[in-house]
Amino acid sequence: MDSIGTAFIEHSRWRLCEDYAKRMRACLERLPDDAVWRRPNGASNSAGNLVLHLCGNVRQWAIHGLGGADDVRRRSDEFNETGPIDKAELIERLETTLREAGEVIAALDPSRLEEMRSIQGYDVTVLHALYHVVEHFSYHLGQVCYITKAFTGEDLAFFQIGGDGYKTGGRTA
Repeated sequence: MDSIGTAFIEHSRWRLCEDYAKRMRACLERLPDDAVWRRPNGASNSAGNLVLHLCGNVRQWAIHGLGGADDVRRRSDEFNETGPIDKAELIERLETTLREAGEVIAALDPSRLEEMRSIQGYDVTVLHALYHVVEHFSYHLGQVCYITKAFTGEDLAFFQIGGDGYKTGGRTA
């Protein structure tokens, strides 16, 4: 179990703190500051709100839930913010949060993946919490990618697809 657990932890940290962080930064850098806070309608969030939400979620689930830091999240503030927080500050907040989370994740002991934690009112295993953080980030990253593509009309070029329909080059693991 330790080798599988170690691989799961390492891949989760890479995916969240390197791969997804790089993609989020690329999206935000392509958007003008005013577009970062633009909501397409009242039922949707802006890219800025999604970044704040991800900072709150990662802090609560990884830094607090897995690392033991105080839970300081104010979830409603993540969605009530209308800006302007400029994108450079948003990127810095996100990267700081992911750096802290990466340290917590890298320090996880694979033998403790089945331990229970209480996070956001849920009783979950360490494995569940880590999986949640990564998949939740992925979900909202996809929304920010869509917002960016809709606004710019550009391909984000995160994948290079060859003539056979498969990704070429780069890390996929």
